[in-house]
Amino acid sequence: MFDTTPTSLPDFTIGAVNLASARLGATALYATDEFFAPLSRMLADEPAKFLPDVYDDNGKWMDGWESRRKRVEGHDWGVIKLAMPGIIHGFDVDTSHFTGNFPPHCAIEALALEAGEPTDDSAWEEILPKSPLGPGIGAAAHHFFPVDTGGKVYTHLRLHIFPDGGIARLRVYGTAHFDWSKVGAEEEVDLAYIYNGAKSLAWSNAHYGVPDQMLGPGRGINMGDGWETARRRGPGHDWAIIRLGHPGLIRRVVVDTAHFKGNFPDTCHLLGAYLPGHGDTFSEEEIAASENWTPILPRQKLSMDHIHDYGADIVADIGPVTHVRYAMFPDGGTSRLRLFGVKA
Repeated sequence: MFDTTPTSLPDFTIGAVNLASARLGATALYATDEFFAPLSRMLADEPAKFLPDVYDDNGKWMDGWESRRKRVEGHDWGVIKLAMPGIIHGFDVDTSHFTGNFPPHCAIEALALEAGEPTDDSAWEEILPKSPLGPGIGAAAHHFFPVDTGGKVYTHLRLHIFPDGGIARLRVYGTAHFDWSKVGAEEEVDLAYIYNGAKSLAWSNAHYGVPDQMLGPGRGINMGDGWETARRRGPGHDWAIIRLGHPGLIRRVVVDTAHFKGNFPDTCHLLGAYLPGHGDTFSEEEIAASENWTPILPRQKLSMDHIHDYGADIVADIGPVTHVRYAMFPDGGTSRLRLFGVKA
């Protein structure tokens, strides 16, 4: 199997969320051709895999979207609904394992709808012009394309491939859009919800799952749907820095260890800071300084597979907060972190 892990990621991915994440709710709506592999498979969150001995009724099983060889004029395309409305910063069009069947070019159009799905009359806007793609070998399979959409918010994408072939994964790096003007001054809202614009920016370890998964919708569906670190064999503890969706006053904290039974953290705590205007990167010095942020939730004992709900009797009112540092002692997994409060 080829190593398809990029050695580095471009700047537009920093602090971004994958708006085309199936885990977060992105869906495949339509494709001109899905003969070898469905469009929905292209939205999977895990890296594409290659199973050399697996075939189905139509031929070689491939982990992605693959159309048949086109014998007529035209090209193939597919429509996806993003997991949430968002501002798009760039793409990773990943052709991993498509070595003799990748499309030579792709293009991407976008659409903003308040409700419903695209129709034949929808006014699509090209945001990525026709661009070259290469074979899915190693890290070169990841084709990164930055885009500047002027801050426009989109809900749907149409991916064109010329003329046919396969795409392993489409990653749409962007920022979730949430209309905070519709939230009342005293309306309780989850400031750490990824749909509301929250994002994890730095962390100590993400061996089994990144901290963003703690910020997702609903309860975790299994042990893989959360933030879990490797077993710590030395001193210290694991932590994650999260940018809230909006500056706010945190009044209630929920730590959910759903499905984590033999690997939940022994204890946790939450620190906060008000850093308006701070970018999405933290230096080593800033990370070290975050250990001295103001306590919001003092260190608490945790239990396996349990919703821990902490209210005003224990959550400190430290004023407006833009960032938090959630720490697990010494390591383990947290399924969901909810930070309920009001916008500041």
